[in-house]
Amino acid sequence: MPYSHHSHSGQFCAHARDTLGAVVQAALGKKMQVFALTEHMPREQQDLYSEEIDAGYSEEKLRDIFSDYHMEACRLQALYSPKLSILIGTEVDWIRPSSKGFIENLLSEFQCQLFIGSVHHVHGIPIDYDARSFEEAQRVSGDSMERLFEDYFDLQYEMLKALKPPIVGHFDLIRLKSEHPNVGFKTMEGVWQRIHRNLAFVVHYGGVLELNSAALRKGLQEPYPNGEISKEFLALGGSFTLSDDSHGIDQIGSSYRELLRFAQEVGITQLTYFEKGPSTKDSRFPNITTQTTALSQVQSHPLFA
Repeated sequence: MPYSHHSHSGQFCAHARDTLGAVVQAALGKKMQVFALTEHMPREQQDLYSEEIDAGYSEEKLRDIFSDYHMEACRLQALYSPKLSILIGTEVDWIRPSSKGFIENLLSEFQCQLFIGSVHHVHGIPIDYDARSFEEAQRVSGDSMERLFEDYFDLQYEMLKALKPPIVGHFDLIRLKSEHPNVGFKTMEGVWQRIHRNLAFVVHYGGVLELNSAALRKGLQEPYPNGEISKEFLALGGSFTLSDDSHGIDQIGSSYRELLRFAQEVGITQLTYFEKGPSTKDSRFPNITTQTTALSQVQSHPLFA
């Protein structure tokens, strides 16, 4: 059973394509059985991206867009049930300590069935947007890539402790715009200690890491998280789910064959997915449960034949 727990649409995300309805139809056409809608949370005015500023967006406008998204997601969920299990969520962005209240207020106002906890900024600077921004963040970290990695995983740890996200988004996103995006982390002692700490905490509170195929789509050799991190998380008893992090209909299920091959190579035999049902993990989402399926069962799906 293929599924994805991370998606965006051009209707509600400035750097994506296609309407949310078209995205859902495409997921159904690709025989997805569980598909989570996770548009970005609105952000504070100081954190708007350049394309949002160019489009005349404001903090208030982003909140209105999110409200429209939630309404449309509820409509589509009702429309396509039971053909497709649609989960309504959001990808939250931890930028600074004040993000906690901002995120908690959002989740209390809009009923979500899950959320993805992500870090896209370090020192308040985007680290996956373009090379210039990444280099700026690195300069703030003493012009050291290793120190920037440490700062990223420290910020991620703040997010994990504060929010305990059901799904942790693209765990090692920090390597995307780095000079050596396929570099291993184990050679950097301080970075690896932080990675291990974060992984252990995710296991402790019962979170799930997404195997995110977007890294493969963007030319990296391994998905998020990379092989050494995935093996470490597995050894700690961690659970993985699948995400395509699609930003348009052409990216739904993108690179899943390679993603599943990677999962098998690092020793993953079971995958977790979220669905409607009595809560088994997170009391904040009383109508959502988690299930596991064998990796081999997903690999045998006609989509990957």
